[in-house]
Amino acid sequence: MRKITLRRALRRLVRAGALGVAAAVLTMAAGALWARAGASGHVFTEDAVPAAPVALVLGAQVDPGGVPSPFLAARLEIARQLYADGRVGAILVSGDHGRWEYNEPGAMFTWLVAHGVPSQQIVLDHAGFDTYDSCARARQIFGVRRAIVVTQSYHIDRAVALCRHLGVDASGVGDDTVRIYREPWLHSATRERGAVVKALFDVASGRDPVFLGPHETGVEAALS
Repeated sequence: MRKITLRRALRRLVRAGALGVAAAVLTMAAGALWARAGASGHVFTEDAVPAAPVALVLGAQVDPGGVPSPFLAARLEIARQLYADGRVGAILVSGDHGRWEYNEPGAMFTWLVAHGVPSQQIVLDHAGFDTYDSCARARQIFGVRRAIVVTQSYHIDRAVALCRHLGVDASGVGDDTVRIYREPWLHSATRERGAVVKALFDVASGRDPVFLGPHETGVEAALS
């Protein structure tokens, strides 16, 4: 009797595990399809992207000493070029500054100024803790209605889809130059499969970003 009961319990456990894996795979596939559909027709190469008032640069890792990682520097270079070409008038840098000693927007600002972008054309969002928060705050706090979102290509569909869902008429440019860093690229692209699931839950919940607040006029001042 005991052996039969144990076998039944194991079979049920295996079935439950298989169902859980299948559900996870289906959810990831649904997230990827949602992101692709939301970004369809709105992702461009750097040369072809339509002009917009603002470039929204999404944060990424900053190395010790406040140096942007190669992934973040590649995003910033695209934004710098868009500004130099006259296709954006302001750059909104949005990233994590949840700890005093770690400051993504500050590092992004320093890099852009060092590479020729006037400081008055750069606006900092210190509470862009994830893509959803960056897009929501761009619209709700900074009043951005139309923007070019800049990130890596594995991330661009989700970023554009989220921004468009949250009220920003977004186009996107995705960087591929850092594919040369094969291991970090593969790691990030793999993580993106889970990130699209989180995006689905964020959209379904309609949650507020971690921090809201009064309207900030930095983007308007940069464009005036």
